[in-house]
Amino acid sequence: MLDTLFQNADILTMDDARPSIKGGFVGVKNGKIVDVGQDRPLEDAKRTIDCAKKVLMPGLINTHAHTAMCVMRGYADDYTLQEWLFDKVFPVEARLDERAVVAGARLGFAEMLRTGTTSVSDMYYHQTAVAELALAAGIRASLCNAALALGGFDPENDRSMLETRGLIADFHGAGNGRIKADVSLHAEYTSPPEVWRYVAELGKKHGLNMHVHLSETKKEHDDCVARCGKTPARRFAENGVFDLKTIAAHCVWVSGDDMELLAKYGVSCAHNPVSNLKLASGVAPVREMLARGVNVSLGTDGCCSNNTHDLFEEIKLAALLAKGTSLDPTAMPAYEALKLATVNGARAQGRENEVGRIAEGMEADIILVDLDSPMTRPFYSPESAVVFSATGERVCLTMVQGKVLYENGEFATIDIERAYDEVERYAVKLVLG
Repeated sequence: MLDTLFQNADILTMDDARPSIKGGFVGVKNGKIVDVGQDRPLEDAKRTIDCAKKVLMPGLINTHAHTAMCVMRGYADDYTLQEWLFDKVFPVEARLDERAVVAGARLGFAEMLRTGTTSVSDMYYHQTAVAELALAAGIRASLCNAALALGGFDPENDRSMLETRGLIADFHGAGNGRIKADVSLHAEYTSPPEVWRYVAELGKKHGLNMHVHLSETKKEHDDCVARCGKTPARRFAENGVFDLKTIAAHCVWVSGDDMELLAKYGVSCAHNPVSNLKLASGVAPVREMLARGVNVSLGTDGCCSNNTHDLFEEIKLAALLAKGTSLDPTAMPAYEALKLATVNGARAQGRENEVGRIAEGMEADIILVDLDSPMTRPFYSPESAVVFSATGERVCLTMVQGKVLYENGEFATIDIERAYDEVERYAVKLVLG
């Protein structure tokens, strides 16, 4: 017997061989998708969900977030990245304890599930506690604590290394593979090459992925070239960082040679259009990266530089920026924009055989987008409707590994009132000092 049967659904499969199915069926059993098609499965189901006026699609994949930073939502608007990071964010982060970070992660995970994100690559602190939370919340998460070494590096006692080893020992592969440990470097300008090599070797030893910031601002990129005669991407490549499967966040100022390097090493760019625009960092050359063979996915960054985790906003903006910067309305059709947040995101996380498509054998990470709204009716194609009309607020159901985590205003695994209370009564006090 099926656990869940979705019927009468407009399905966006994200499978190029069969991109969409009108009025179709999706059967879920034991956490996996076991039936997709135009015909009703023969098996009965414990629960049948009618999807009239709804689009069924893969859960969205956020490949670069600092989830707990939602405790600073709106705290530091209208700064350049350098001012924002060194004058506003780093001082606050020095005050945040584990309780505050977990409070932020709880609220952030709730926001993601509410707006259709089922998998996140999260870079922050106190990640063993966040991993325990993610495991209980049911979200899919690749977690890391980025190494920073502005004043020396002791790998045996460094907080990021202690947390990384804790993630590896206690959480890597937990939740039937939902939780993964990644290794991470904050950026080229916040640590020396010996740190990069150490972190890369740790990742190789345990078969982990790498997560870094790369060429986010012109200053970061140009200062590296002036200091070393090489770009950040070139320096990382020469020091073994890209020998691991890598997510490079931002890539706003990468050169043509950098793009060739990223393609050569299979590095994925996590495009963060909202954050990059808000911090006036620029616009990543997404079309050129894709043309050169770079896998491009999407991220929200942190809510202190965004101010939401609504990946639908990133999808729409990514499409519009590609069109506007190229003066070509065909530069990124809706379906291609959706790929950034689904199949490309899965590839970036190393989960392409698990999630990102609605296909038999894939894990049942599924969302329903309700198009029965003045902002979405009428609609002529489901991909256009979800990219250019809908927002995350139109998500009415979020499922991970076959379990419904959010449905019609109700969270199954997160106490949303506790999430609000912990952030607003506890964490905000630390933010304000």
